[in-house]
Amino acid sequence: MSAVVEPLTRPARLAPGARVAVVAPSGPVPEDRLAAGLDLLRGWDLDPVAAPHVRDTHPRFDYLAGTDEDRARDLQSAWCDPSVAAVFCARGGYGAARMVDLLDWDAMRAAGPKVFLGFSDITTLHEAFACRMGLVTLHGPMVAASDFLKNTRAQEHLRATLFEPESVRVIASGGRPLVGGRARGVTLGGCLSLLAADVGAAGARTGARGGLLLLEDTGEEAYRLDRYLTQLTRAGWLGGVAGVALGSWAECESYERLRPLLGERLEGLGVPVVEEFGFGHCDGALTVPFGIPGRLDADAGTLTLDIPALA
Repeated sequence: MSAVVEPLTRPARLAPGARVAVVAPSGPVPEDRLAAGLDLLRGWDLDPVAAPHVRDTHPRFDYLAGTDEDRARDLQSAWCDPSVAAVFCARGGYGAARMVDLLDWDAMRAAGPKVFLGFSDITTLHEAFACRMGLVTLHGPMVAASDFLKNTRAQEHLRATLFEPESVRVIASGGRPLVGGRARGVTLGGCLSLLAADVGAAGARTGARGGLLLLEDTGEEAYRLDRYLTQLTRAGWLGGVAGVALGSWAECESYERLRPLLGERLEGLGVPVVEEFGFGHCDGALTVPFGIPGRLDADAGTLTLDIPALA
C-alpha cells in the first residue's frame, strides 16, 4: 500500500523587490516571449534574472533548451543562490525527466525552501520537489508562455498567489461535477502523461492515496489518455485517492469524445470528480499549489485550501 499524501513545507510568499530566477529545464525559449515575460515581472516590482543557459538550444536535439547538464546547473545554481527568493520556469515542452536526476538534491535541501513555479513538462519537477524536498510548489503559468503574457485572469490569479495567497484560498473554477460529492486531502498532480511516465522511477511517488489529484494534458489522443490512466490504475497509483479535479485537454480530441473515457476510467474510484476546472493548458489558467491540504467540492466546482499556498 502506498503512503498517504501528506502536507508539505510552504515557502515564503514574495515581497516587492524579490529576486526571481528564470530557468528553462525543458524546451527552448523564444527570445521575444522571454523578454516580454521578464518585463511583466519587473512590472510586478520583482527583480527577474534569466539563468545563463535559458536562451540555449541543445547542439543535437533542438527540442531541448541546452544540454541536460546546463539545464540542471541553471536550476541548481538558482536554487542555491541565497539572493534568489523564487525560481520560475520559462516554458515546458520536454526535457525535465532528462535532467532531474542530475540535480544535487542534498545541496538544494540545504538551501532551504523557495517558490517554484511551472506546469506541463515541469510536472516531473513538481513531483521531485514533493518527494525529495517535501516542498509545496505552484502549478501555474510560465514566464514565456502566452497565457502568462496575454491573459489577465491568469496573471491576476498568479500574482495574488505569490503576494497575497490568503486572498485566493478558495479556487473557484466554474467546473462541474463528473461525479458529485466532497472530499478532503492534499493537492498533487499535473500533466497526466508525465505522472504516468514517472511510475517506477527512482525516488518517485508510489501513489496518490489521500490526495486531491489534479490532472490535465495536451496534444494527446483518447487512446493515449486511456493508456496513462490504465497504467496508473494497474500500478495501484490511484488507489485510495480522495478526489480528482480535471483541468484542460488542449489540442487533444474533442471533449465530447474524452468525457466518456475520463468518466469510465475514474468513476470506479468512488470519489468526487470535477471536470473543466480551469487549470493547465487553457486560457486564463488558475494557479494551483501542490502539497496543501484542502477540500474539493465537485458540485460547487471549488477547491478550498485549509491554509494559504505560501507562508
